[in-house]
Amino acid sequence: MNVLLIEDEPRVADFIDRGLRAENHGVTVAATGSAGIDLAKTGEFDVIVLDLMLPDMHGYDVCNRLRLEGDHTPILMLTAMDTLDDKIKGLKVGADDYLTKPFDFDELLARMEALFRRSHHFAPSSNVLQVADLVLDKDLLEVRRGDEAIKLTAKELAILELLMSAPGRVFSRTRILNQVWGYSEDPLTNVIDVYIARLRRKVDTEGRQPLLETVRGHGYRLKAHG
Repeated sequence: MNVLLIEDEPRVADFIDRGLRAENHGVTVAATGSAGIDLAKTGEFDVIVLDLMLPDMHGYDVCNRLRLEGDHTPILMLTAMDTLDDKIKGLKVGADDYLTKPFDFDELLARMEALFRRSHHFAPSSNVLQVADLVLDKDLLEVRRGDEAIKLTAKELAILELLMSAPGRVFSRTRILNQVWGYSEDPLTNVIDVYIARLRRKVDTEGRQPLLETVRGHGYRLKAHG
């Protein structure tokens, strides 16, 4: 995703910026409503994250201006104002979603990804994931590569499902830890490396095109093609 973040509070902007970049999303930060409107006109963004309390104008006015000018980019409002009336007003002026501070980064990311999928009309996810000749049946909890069945532990299966959910996308170690173990930091410095190595031995067997890839300094991904 390419994200426009309209947020004047440096700590919040930096927190979101670093988190999104760790997930390999593009981020452009605007500290005022007017700067955000000008940047939005470029049409380069998939999602706009909009704070309400900006120094030059209210976030409601920013949202309203964008909608009046025909900008239909999904907008997620981010604010400390959490009354029902505030949320209703935000949605009425054209916001697509509303998240109150303080917030969990994973929830913010999940909401943004949902807006992105909705705006791009992605089909609902299947219970069977397939990348090249690698197939994962989420109902049966079975994995096959070609005609060969692959036995995985619960954690190995969870990591593989995450990687197969978005072939080609790089998943940071932090994201994998949070999704699979529920940790925000790695209590064992090499736990991800160990599990990825185990998966490689089982999935990328001799004679097959390697699918699991390490992107140095960023994380891991499953190649989009075999």
